[in-house]
Amino acid sequence: MKQMEQMYEGKAKKVYRTEDKDYVIVSYKDDATAFNGLKKGTILGKGEINNLMSNHLFQYLEKNGIKTHFEKEINSRNTLVKAVEIVPLEVIVRNIAAGSFSKRLGVEEGTVFENPTVEFSYKNDNLGDPLINDDFALALKLATREEIKEIKSMALKINELLKAYFIECNIKLVDFKLEFGRFHNQIILADEISPDTCRLWDKYTNEKLDKDRFRRDMGNVEGAYAEVRKRLGF
Repeated sequence: MKQMEQMYEGKAKKVYRTEDKDYVIVSYKDDATAFNGLKKGTILGKGEINNLMSNHLFQYLEKNGIKTHFEKEINSRNTLVKAVEIVPLEVIVRNIAAGSFSKRLGVEEGTVFENPTVEFSYKNDNLGDPLINDDFALALKLATREEIKEIKSMALKINELLKAYFIECNIKLVDFKLEFGRFHNQIILADEISPDTCRLWDKYTNEKLDKDRFRRDMGNVEGAYAEVRKRLGF
């Protein structure tokens, strides 16, 4: 499908129109940001890895009953996806305490939860993506009650599928962010699943294999992303 003019450029991706209004082309960048854009940098090869990994995992989820925006991989950086209306909620699923959860609530990083937690942030850069609950989302008319219920149910199912997939690759899925969109009145999974949006730790050593290496100036960021790619085999 022919790529047309650029519609949008975000922190990690560019989006282009196609001749079909139902589809857009997403192009992944090597740009890296953290702390709502306060920290900026470049992770060489990140765009290619995030694109290929997202496509790989979206197809796995599709085979297991999760509807996604994935349509067709064009090349190592560009993918054709359904043109969804993004629900302005960031959905965070946590299996192990880490990051902001540990800081906010004083829980030691690495504490394993008996059950996964699901939290929402209002997707709004100007406000710093504040943490909200279901009632806030309803009050702000970000989604309907039925959509929120469906998003939560899908997020928990995705978590179980991804946890099982990653552990086979000797990786713990600590937590991750999801975004959903509306496509012809149906809620589907959108955005990406990558070391940018997931916390991924080595199963045996808890070595961080994700964007935390960039956030925390730990070094070997490119090596960590490449290791995830190697283990997932794409």
